[in-house]
Amino acid sequence: MESKTIFKAFFIITTLVSYAYPNLGQEDVEDEPLVNPAREFDRLDAISPASENYNNYILENLPPKYKAYIETCMGKMGYIGIEKCGDNVLKEILTNEHVSRECCLEVVRAGKKCHMEINKLMFRFYQLKRFASQVSFKINEIWNRCSAEIESPSSSVDGTI
Repeated sequence: MESKTIFKAFFIITTLVSYAYPNLGQEDVEDEPLVNPAREFDRLDAISPASENYNNYILENLPPKYKAYIETCMGKMGYIGIEKCGDNVLKEILTNEHVSRECCLEVVRAGKKCHMEINKLMFRFYQLKRFASQVSFKINEIWNRCSAEIESPSSSVDGTI
């Protein structure tokens, strides 16, 4: 009878630990890029008429308020302009090449919700939707790294953002 109780206790503890640390039983695949930075990343820009129609359909069916919110966020994060911080964030998600401190500053200024919503929308587009199930952790990881880098007093030159 006592071995049954010990087995139950062991089973409960193992279950609780597996919920607390779900990645202990998985390979560490987060370090591998989703696309080859030299070859595949540049081809993501190639778009066929069918995929362009798909992307336009996605954009046309966004609610107007959400569309306005996304456009505001894109302006904050540098999708519009010379720097193209949003492209650098996308490149980090797919190829593990870290964005610059300046880009991290733009991400943090835009806010976590903007960062998450823009990237959620980006991975609905035809060229990127195959990665959608693999990137949510990476998007959050970028936010955590950028916010820690920008908000830590030792990372800024003069102590201000």
